[in-house]
Amino acid sequence: MTPALRRALLAWYDAERRELPWRGTRDPYRILLSEVLLQQTRVAQALPYYRRFLERFPTVGALAAAGEEEVLRIWQGAGYYARARRLRALAGQVVRSGWPKDRAGLLRLPGVGPYTAAAVASIAFGEPVAAVDGNVRRVLARVHAEPEPGPAWLERVAAAWLEPARPGDWNQALMELGARVCTPRNPDCAACPLAAICRGRAAPERYPAPRQRRARTEERWALVLRAPGGVVLERRSAGQLAGLWGVPMGPGAAPPEEVLARYRAGAVKATGTVSHAFSHRRLVVHVFRGRAPKGGVAPAAWPLAELDRKLLRAAGLEDAAEGEA
Repeated sequence: MTPALRRALLAWYDAERRELPWRGTRDPYRILLSEVLLQQTRVAQALPYYRRFLERFPTVGALAAAGEEEVLRIWQGAGYYARARRLRALAGQVVRSGWPKDRAGLLRLPGVGPYTAAAVASIAFGEPVAAVDGNVRRVLARVHAEPEPGPAWLERVAAAWLEPARPGDWNQALMELGARVCTPRNPDCAACPLAAICRGRAAPERYPAPRQRRARTEERWALVLRAPGGVVLERRSAGQLAGLWGVPMGPGAAPPEEVLARYRAGAVKATGTVSHAFSHRRLVVHVFRGRAPKGGVAPAAWPLAELDRKLLRAAGLEDAAEGEA
């Protein structure tokens, strides 16, 4: 990477970068929050969650002082709820000990991995360390025509490319290039400031080679029970939805008799199925609707996952699914 190409990429970034609410700030809390949201969410989808979260928890101290249930309720819809719990734990540690000012220290915070630590360290604190996300991986692989860029290769090449005078802007420039120009499909090579050195330009679809991912399908049943006060909900204790409230759910195509007896549900009616995808897992949930004599609560009062809103809608409880039960 020559100085002229570094200047060209940074000039492109300065002129073409999107105006996003977490850009132009050195606040590590806001930068960290954006990175956590963007790990599995596109920018357009992350924006409303970012604004909503900051409206309620504008500082790391406000987040540390909040209860877990409230944090999950504000986070609902953003998915990956374990991240919200770890973010709250991180806030408590930062309030007690202060923000670490480098990548090594940030890595010791709850839920912070190598990429997030490097992004925050470079953007918030100016540490000259490279951050490699999926967009950067694609850019580096195409420029070098590397079909299988492994972690060690990526670390070495990204460090060699880094512009130490503007490490935060450099990392964001590469991310922005991958997100908007060097896209997975139909990259706009004519607009790329690195086109002159790109060895993969003739066949960009080859770099990097597609990853083979096969999501497994799991079958579940769900019970949507109307009861005095609303709908029967229970707090989940394990899995990706741990800590959230939801309708009773379990493995198999239908709730067993002992489950119906536990809720005194009596006869229930099948109302359809719901498909819901996690990162490497797809659920097919058979929805059953009925009534229970007690235990109903208003769903709006509890943090619900998008999956549970789908289940409520499948049971014909659209008002409850929208938080108006």
